[in-house]
Amino acid sequence: MSETTPDIKSSQLEERPTAVVRETVPMNALRDFFGRAFRAVTGAVQQQHAQLAGPPFALYRGRPTDVVDVEAGFPVAAAFTRAGGGATDVTAGSLPAGHAFEAMHIGPYDALPQTYGAILARMQAEGVTPGDAMWEYYLSDPGTEPDPSKWKTLVVWPVA
Repeated sequence: MSETTPDIKSSQLEERPTAVVRETVPMNALRDFFGRAFRAVTGAVQQQHAQLAGPPFALYRGRPTDVVDVEAGFPVAAAFTRAGGGATDVTAGSLPAGHAFEAMHIGPYDALPQTYGAILARMQAEGVTPGDAMWEYYLSDPGTEPDPSKWKTLVVWPVA
């Protein structure tokens, strides 16, 4: 595991439509939730002949504790229509526009708090207030890259 400080960039985000599954999930059940949510969203997007427009992501509302309010899904090229009726409802959502800080995390998911800490320190140094939502784009697939030290996760934390 690398102990290097991530390169943190300030960026201006544009709103992006998404297709997601939103639930309140215990932290220790996130892996199962992500697998179920990503499969459900992929299936619903294919059914609607919609187009994925980016990597899978998870958006967290509020500071994570033992239980998190999380949306998992994909950006889509155009607005998505709710797809319910199955065991998992897929709904339309969006990643919001606005000022944010981003950092590329390289390494295992359990080291992500270090990257969040670095972003928070940068926000504090610049005198801005962190937003209540943040998200992670998963740029590596653990199913095809078994070495966690090589996993890439883009962390995006908007400013309030």
